[in-house]
This record gives sequence, structure tokens and C-alpha cells, in this order.
Amino acid sequence: MTRTAAHALVEQLEQLGVEYVFGTCGHTNIAVLDALADSRIRFVIARHEQAAAHAADGYARASGRPGVLLVHVGPGLTNAATGVMTAALDSVPLVVISGDIPSYYHGRHPHQEINLHADADQASVFRPFVKRAWNVHRAQDLGRFVERAFWTATSGRPGAVLVNVPMDVFSRPAAPYPPLSHAAPPGLPESTAELIAARLAGAERPLIYVGGGLREDPGPLIRLAEHLDIPIAHSLMAKGTVPDAHPLVIGMPGFWGLELTNACAREADVVLALATRFAETDASSWDPRFTWDLSGSTLIQIDIDPAEIGRNYPAEIGAVADVRLAVEAIADAAAAHPARDRTGLRKQILEARTELFAASRERGRSEDFPLRPERILKDLRDALPPDTVLVTDVGWNKNGVAQCYELPAGGRFITPGGASTMGFGPAAAVGVQLAQPGRTVVALIGDGGMSAQLPAVPLAVEQGAAVIFVVMNNRAHGTISDLQSAHFGRSHGCDFTDPAGRPYSPDFAALARACGADGHTVTAPAELGTALREAVANRRPAVIDVPMVNEPVPTPGHWNIKDIYQGLFTD
Repeated sequence: MTRTAAHALVEQLEQLGVEYVFGTCGHTNIAVLDALADSRIRFVIARHEQAAAHAADGYARASGRPGVLLVHVGPGLTNAATGVMTAALDSVPLVVISGDIPSYYHGRHPHQEINLHADADQASVFRPFVKRAWNVHRAQDLGRFVERAFWTATSGRPGAVLVNVPMDVFSRPAAPYPPLSHAAPPGLPESTAELIAARLAGAERPLIYVGGGLREDPGPLIRLAEHLDIPIAHSLMAKGTVPDAHPLVIGMPGFWGLELTNACAREADVVLALATRFAETDASSWDPRFTWDLSGSTLIQIDIDPAEIGRNYPAEIGAVADVRLAVEAIADAAAAHPARDRTGLRKQILEARTELFAASRERGRSEDFPLRPERILKDLRDALPPDTVLVTDVGWNKNGVAQCYELPAGGRFITPGGASTMGFGPAAAVGVQLAQPGRTVVALIGDGGMSAQLPAVPLAVEQGAAVIFVVMNNRAHGTISDLQSAHFGRSHGCDFTDPAGRPYSPDFAALARACGADGHTVTAPAELGTALREAVANRRPAVIDVPMVNEPVPTPGHWNIKDIYQGLFTD
């Protein structure tokens, strides 16, 4: 048999260590699927390309390896766009391989070609958010482009890339392409590490601010913070990088941050910012009255992406480096300086954090039904193994968990940050479970997010992924409903109702059973804990439908959208 480019591609993916390819089938990519049939790589078929993209994203976040997504021409590619953008904005390495129309029909408007007012170029749909897009014109170029795609997706600031391949190219003769054997990330020069360590050691009110880019061993960061007794704040994406129970962790700043955290951010004289974009909600819309006031302080910013240095605040010291290597170098340099002791600050942190978690647990004792959201969080903490991975969607399940769920030291928190994509959680949790089959994985999602990605349930069943889907069901897009009610006096277009105006929700537990998963409908407060323990023990996909009341997440910080809504009535 003639060796085709599709077979060469699959052999190359095997050499690159790919375990799973996520995607959907179409006439433009079935040559690749045929080659995968004889491969050790497992193809994870989804019922929608967005679900496939989120699953590949979740797999990448949990495994530390790039996710691989295979999609079809036209609607296959556009269906995947939201999921790929979500990964891209959160710096998740994702390699997308898309089938395209036959090369010799380009611009003639063949079946499913993206065209109308210009010559066809479906790769341009992805260009605003991928690091790079390659259009393959010759079979002998496919291997080289795929090798570059993996290198580009994983080096520097990780992200999504696209390799767009006309379907006829997959069936042409081609030889496999050898993968890159080794690539070293950039470290921090010793002199720069010593300069930063000296600034931190000499500061009166230093602060370390950790972003989502520090995903690996936090040991050097903890060593640095403990030696100089520096409090650690973290972005939404970085929750759990350092355990919540650590005595120097002060939590998130910004809109959902504690007043203590925002005060530390405002009053710090030296801030070491590690792999963070200073996102709007983490920075109170960059208003110096609420979170970051760097007018009289020193910002030291380290990021793998040079475009982030000084983007939102002026940096006195900026360094482009792998943050893990940089922190290790700074911690080593700091060891030459005397240890510091800020006992009063540690006491302050302990009191504030204890009050936060204790108050949340106390509210979680409520026997009201439908359940208060913090009752759901309390039952999760009580019933789940400490190393559980919580994959959230958007709304209370993300914001409330990030703020007031004390994540156990062995646990993991995965959430969509940059795009805040509703529907991320269900399918991403399946990818996480495939990457870490021995752990308990919970998709903590709202009914809006679950409705947006119903294909995740049969996906979990087909893959034998024992995801527990906990649906916080308030029969509404609750966060937006609350926001609209607060500023406009009523909610319209945010709540799910039947033709008679009564609150409506699908029977998610019945859907689960119809798909071959376990389904639980909570009808009394005590039933949630029972259902959780049963689901953990059974190690099968399960959906737990939990009626919940709308209850806004406390917001001690600031977000400019509130000013905008007020301006509608005052300008």
C-alpha cells in the first residue's frame, strides 16, 4: 500500500507522544481517521466540535501535554472556534488539524467551503486567537508544519495553533517527519535574580502575585515566600498553585477579593508579579482606588510573553523568562539574605482567611431548599476525596469556588479564565478524567453551562470517563439575572420558563440515565451528600441535579461594568 500523508501524520503524532486525538469526523478528515484505526493513539469522537475542543483543552491542562483536535471543513472548524479560543486565551497548548476542501477546487465554492465575499481561507477564522496558522499546499510540507505547530504551541507562552490541510493532501504520498528532540526554555540571568531578591529582601511591604502561568511545582515559590515572609496573592486562574491553607496565601485580589488582599495589593512597596496579565476582574478594572496602586511602588514583572511586560502597569524591572526557572533562581538568590519575620501579618492573614472560610461553611449549614450555593460547596468538601479535580464553568460555580472554597492541598481547580466560556466545564472535565483516570473529577456547573454542552454526557459514557457532573440548577443564567435585577430593577431574558411563565429546567438526571450514566435528582438537603458519595464509589459517569437559589457571590472589590450601568441613568 502507498504510504499516505495521513499515515505519516499519525506516525509523527505517535513519535510526539500523543495519546488522544479529540474531534469529529467529516469527509475531509476520514483519511486521518483511517490511519488512526491502526494506531495506539485513541480517537475521542464527540457529538459537537466545541465539546471536542473543550475536552482537548481539559486534557492539556491536566496532563501538561498539548491537546490535539481534529476537525472537518467549514462548520466543523467554526463549531470548534469557541473552544479553541478558550484554550488560547488561557495559554493552553492546543494543536488543531483541520481538513479543508480539495486544493484544486479552491475558490470555486465547493461543498462546505467557507466563502462568500472573498476567496476561501478558513484558517483566517482562527487567526485572531491562534499563535500561528499554517495552510498546507504540498504533502511533503505537512510533517514540517506539524512539527512547527507542536513547537509553537508549547514554547514561549503556550497557546493554540492551526494546521489546515486540503483533504486531497492527506491521500498523497509522504514520508514521516522527525520530531524536535529537545528545546530548553529561557531562564533568568543570575544578576537579574540577585537584583530581584535584593529588592524583595529590602522591602517593607512586599507582595508576590501569582498568575496562571505557574502551573508546576510551587516549591521554590513557597521557599522564597517563607524565607522573606512575603504574602502570596493569586489570580483567579492560579487558585491552588499554593495550597489555600498556607499561612502566607491571601487569596484573590480584585472584584471577588477580600479587603485584606486588596489592601495588601494597594499598599505594597514591591510587587513581584509572576506570569499574570493583571486581568480586569483581578485588578478591579485597573482602578487604583480599589486594588493595584503602583504609583509609589516597584513592580517586578516576569512573564514568558514579552507583550505582557508593562501592558497594564509600568514595570520597573521586567524579565522575559520561564517563570518556574525564574522563581527557582530568585529563591536561591534570596537565601543569601537574612530571613524576615512578619508575625503580625501572618496573624492578620489567618484571621481574615479563617473568617472567610468559616463564614462560608456556616452559611453552608443551611437546611433551606432549594439549596444555598454554599451548602453545595460544603457538601462537596465533606464528600469528595482531597485530591479531587474541580472543573468549573462560569457563574457561581466559578466565582464562589474561587473565593470561598478552601481547596485541599492535593486538589486542583480548573476554570475558563480569559474567555469565561459557558459550556467549558462539562466537556473539559471529560478531557481531565482521560488525562488522570485515577482521580475523582467533578464538573461543577450551572444549568446554563450543562445545557450548552449536553454532548458531554454521552461523551463521558462512551469514553468510560467517571466524571461527576454536579448541576447547580437555578433555572436561570443566575449571575447575569442578578446583575440585571440589581441595575435595572428586573430580569428579562435571563431566566428559563415554560409558556406559562413558570421556572423550567430539563430533567438532567433523566438525560443522564437515557445516555447510560447514573442520574440523581436532589429533592432534600441531605440527598446531595449521599449522591456524591455514591457517585465517587461507583466510578461511573453521573449527573447530580441540585436545585439551587440565586444568591450573588460577595464582591468586596470593584468592576467597572457597575459604573457603566449607573452611567446609563446619570449621563
